[in-house]
Formats: sequence, structure tokens, C-alpha cells
Amino acid sequence: MPRSRLTRADYRHFVTYPTRWRDNDVYGHMNNAVYYELADTLVNGWLVGSGGLGVPEGPAICLVAETGCRYFESLGFPEPVEAGLGLERVGRSSITYRIGVFGAGREAPGAEVRYVHVCVDRESRRPVAIPAALRRALEGLA
Repeated sequence: MPRSRLTRADYRHFVTYPTRWRDNDVYGHMNNAVYYELADTLVNGWLVGSGGLGVPEGPAICLVAETGCRYFESLGFPEPVEAGLGLERVGRSSITYRIGVFGAGREAPGAEVRYVHVCVDRESRRPVAIPAALRRALEGLA
């Protein structure tokens, strides 16, 4: 059974991004790859800004293990988009984020991105426990 569509209330951190002419595809809406670029920028910008993860010098880093996107309505240039970040799940070494991509001022997202990070040791690339500072920062997204 498909889960219900989320709303702004399901996200804790928002950033507005301008769209560019090149973001649209030949069908007149934002290209699928752009949604993933926005998700990657939102999550990693939050990680750097929260101070929860030393990027790029910390002993642990987060690598993308999985992504997925559900589309509900067309977004694209020239309308700016608002990306909202929230948490779906926090495990021992993995974090599942939910990202809503909204048309400006809309209550429901035009797309929902699922984005999974796995924390690994910088050198060995083997999974490690989520660093304590990152775990504390994640509390603000719950």
C-alpha cells in the first residue's frame, strides 16, 4: 500500500533554490536528475552547517547508499523551489532522510526524495556508528 503524501509539517529544515533554464527537460518540467542534485545539496549543506560531521576532514564520512524519488506534480524554471529536510529513520550507522521539493508557498511537495547515508570510516570505508555530534545534530530534524 502506498504511503500518504507528506506536507510541510513533516520537514524541519528548509532552503529555497532558484531554478535555471537548463533544469527543465524537453517536456517543460524539471529534469529528474535535478531533484537528486537538490537532495544532495540540501543534505550535505545541512551536514556542514549543523557541525555534526567534519567535512571533509573528520574520521567518519557519510556515503550515499540509496536514493529514490516519487513525483506528484511538475516543477521547474522559472519558479524557485523550496526543499525541506526531515528524518525517516536513524540506525546504528545509517541515516534515512526525507526531502520534500515544493513549489514556492505550496503545502504539499511536488516530489519526495528518500536519501540514505551510511557512516563509514574515512580510511577503511567500513561502516561505523554515527558519530555522537552528528547524532545530536540529527535530533533537530526529528
